[in-house]
Amino acid sequence: MSNDQTPKPGHFLPGGAGDQASKPGQSLPGDQAPMPGHFLPGGAGDQATPTPPVADSEVAAARFGTPPADLSGDGTTASGVTSPGTAALGTASPGATAPETTSPGASRPGASGPGASGPGATAPGATAPGLTPLAAPTPRLGADAPAGPPQLHGSRIGPPPPGDAAVAAFNARYRPEPTPFVPKKRSKLLIAGGVAGALVLVAGIAFGGMKLLASYDDYVANPVGKPSVRGTDEPVNVKPSGEATSDSAVTAQNKLYTTGKLKPVGCKEPAYQPTTKENVRAYYDALLGCLNKAWEPVVRAAGYEFKAPKLVIFDQGQETACGVHDDTLDTYCPDGDGVLAMAWEDWPEDYQNNRPLARVDLANNLGYIYGLHVQWLTGIYTAAGSMGDTAPTESAKLELDRRQALQASCLSAAFLGTEKSTFPLRGELLKEYQWRTAHSGDEGSKTKVRDHGSRKSTADWMTRGFSTGNPGACNTFTAPPAKVS
Repeated sequence: MSNDQTPKPGHFLPGGAGDQASKPGQSLPGDQAPMPGHFLPGGAGDQATPTPPVADSEVAAARFGTPPADLSGDGTTASGVTSPGTAALGTASPGATAPETTSPGASRPGASGPGASGPGATAPGATAPGLTPLAAPTPRLGADAPAGPPQLHGSRIGPPPPGDAAVAAFNARYRPEPTPFVPKKRSKLLIAGGVAGALVLVAGIAFGGMKLLASYDDYVANPVGKPSVRGTDEPVNVKPSGEATSDSAVTAQNKLYTTGKLKPVGCKEPAYQPTTKENVRAYYDALLGCLNKAWEPVVRAAGYEFKAPKLVIFDQGQETACGVHDDTLDTYCPDGDGVLAMAWEDWPEDYQNNRPLARVDLANNLGYIYGLHVQWLTGIYTAAGSMGDTAPTESAKLELDRRQALQASCLSAAFLGTEKSTFPLRGELLKEYQWRTAHSGDEGSKTKVRDHGSRKSTADWMTRGFSTGNPGACNTFTAPPAKVS
């Protein structure tokens, strides 16, 4: 193609001189029509890029790698093979055309671009008038990868290379320098004070341990120990809780004898027939309430504390606070606030055999045991026992026992005589009471021990109590021996 045949600007544009398909009435054959992607990199119409000048190609090779282009400038490759359909640079003559046969990848007739052939095509390496070749080819899709790693300037992966301005910022962020250890300066005076305090603490612990061991050894050697308060030769002015009174004075001069007559409390006979243990208990509980009410003001008037006794109904052979009861004898013992131990097993039969006498004996027996309780509250019971402990003979001891028993019988009679208006000791009951008064004594006991008084002595003291209703009439401890035989 001659210079006058060089395509003008817009030659191959739609409607230009080189636009064969745009001519009216013409169309490309079906087998010569470019396929989709024909001119894209790697397509059938993609030909090799023209070889730039040597100086420029070296720069391009350094940046993008060596392109597969002609290096000789005569249309041959480094191996000396001439590409089919490619003319030597500067050999195109006016009117010359490319061979009709094309190499694989050559453009079909009417195509344009590098390596295209046919009417109006530009030879490879030829420069169209008014066009300036690129200094270096632009990387395209499908082209060979550059020979070296790309140099990124906007961002980087991993730590920056040494000498980079970002090294300091990277190290400050991800590789901070460790904080240097700076030992604190402590005052020598403070250290010395701490050591001295520790030594004092250790010494104190050691001293305390020695004292503890010494006190333990002293306790083992002398378990009683030493008094916590040192003795003194000076007398201690501590008044006794009461006046010193001899046992004989307590028994013979007791204030109980000065309290006067008992006051009636309206006691009635309990309405329980002693046919069972439960009935006997109910009878004694009711009568015990009357006795407490009648004797409490008398005991307090004598200057003593009153305590209601405990009632116990026992079976034969049963053990109570008063001991084992091998028989059916009623018993008193000063345990706790006082215990009245009462038998029950003979009462159903006695009540059936002689009902009036059984009714009299139920009241009289509980009154007698309660009289011993009054003696204990006023100190007479304990003092009489203490005097018996020092009795010179057994006979003298039994006499003290009789004086104590006869006084209890008198106190029981004083209670019944005071309550005779409400407690029905009249008629048949009065006759039975008088019979019991005359027939109570040691003569009828199984053991024949003279510790409760004869029938005559018992009758005398019971009559005194019943007729007067005054505890002062029951001072048996000042009576002559004949009266307490």
